[in-house]
Amino acid sequence: MTASGFSTLFLLVVALTLGLRLWLSFRQSRHVSKHRAAVPAAFADRIPLDAHQKAADYTCARLGVGGIELIVETAFLVTLTLGGGLQWLYDLASPYLQAGGIWHGIAFLSLISIASFSVGLPFSVWRTFVTEARFGFNKTSPATFVSDLIKGVLVAAIVGIPLIAVVLWMMQRTGPNWWVWVWAFWLGFNLLVMVLYPIVIAPIFNKFVPLEDGSLKQRIEALLVRCGFRSSGLFVMDGSKRSAHGNAYFTGLGAAKRIVFFDTLIEKLAPEEVEAVLAHELGHFKLRHLWQRVGVMALMSLAILALLGWLMGQAWFFNGLGMQATGEAPALALVMFALPVFTFPLTPLTSLWSRRHEFQADAYAAHHARAEDLVSALVKLYRDNAGTLTPDPLYSAFYDSHPPAPIRVARLRAA
Repeated sequence: MTASGFSTLFLLVVALTLGLRLWLSFRQSRHVSKHRAAVPAAFADRIPLDAHQKAADYTCARLGVGGIELIVETAFLVTLTLGGGLQWLYDLASPYLQAGGIWHGIAFLSLISIASFSVGLPFSVWRTFVTEARFGFNKTSPATFVSDLIKGVLVAAIVGIPLIAVVLWMMQRTGPNWWVWVWAFWLGFNLLVMVLYPIVIAPIFNKFVPLEDGSLKQRIEALLVRCGFRSSGLFVMDGSKRSAHGNAYFTGLGAAKRIVFFDTLIEKLAPEEVEAVLAHELGHFKLRHLWQRVGVMALMSLAILALLGWLMGQAWFFNGLGMQATGEAPALALVMFALPVFTFPLTPLTSLWSRRHEFQADAYAAHHARAEDLVSALVKLYRDNAGTLTPDPLYSAFYDSHPPAPIRVARLRAA
């Protein structure tokens, strides 16, 4: 392949991807707006019309901002690649550091991260202080927002710079099969992060306190015994500090496994509903969904690194994406930007797989708790989180990691 041919192919795929994503967003907005006037019959007795209309308006507002962000991100992508932005950033660090060296690579990739962060920051501010605030969800103060940004940058630097340094060193020093060594290191690093995240990283951003003794804790502990699950503790997170949305999740591996509830979830749901939500999360663990995803991630990362190993020897890959410089750091940067464009058509498959896991976890919850309690909890969460009950079928099939509310609730009621 020639450099000009790859440039044309890349630009064509970028344009098609942008057009498809904007079309899907338009379909979703139109479909939700069309069904705004009436609550679906299956939910009419539980969700008032004003809550349903709020969810429709919230969905459309998020889609509107998302569409603008998508256009800006696409323009940024083309500017960095075909527009020569990456080469400019590479040259920006060259007078101060040896071009092609590890420190130069770190500086180059750091500059890319800063540029990407700068482009996304205005949209993050808008979503938090305009969209979320408009619908009554934002609880984040400007001070907390800035504090989170600073903490996030520091954590990214403390973790990311040594990670990049090791990867670049391996690429330079471990021979033609470097990608196998990098893959093993990357896989081990991800597993280590999964262990350390709940006890080292998460407490930097949120406060976690043990779940208080009482009927809810007794109910949950009984469920854990029934399911044969052992964890290092039950914790409540101060989610209300930033948002009115509620959630619950598992985190960690091995002895570091934790069950975390947002304080907003406990406030909004009855104890039996919290138990049902937890039973669903336990289903993901007991059915080994996490390890399935880790396995797929491992295989995909191995394939990507092998592809990168081959692309590093292809001049058309660098030149076709606007880079005159070659080497490890430029190759990493180009793959980071180009790969999502070419893998976007796989999105419906990953969404389908995720929805299948959700159905399986629901079935597990219906077996170990009351299905109607999970239905009641889900309806409250849809209502309080302004989740739309009427998504466009095609948009949902393409993007949604969870089944649409009507289908999910119908299955649970049948159970």
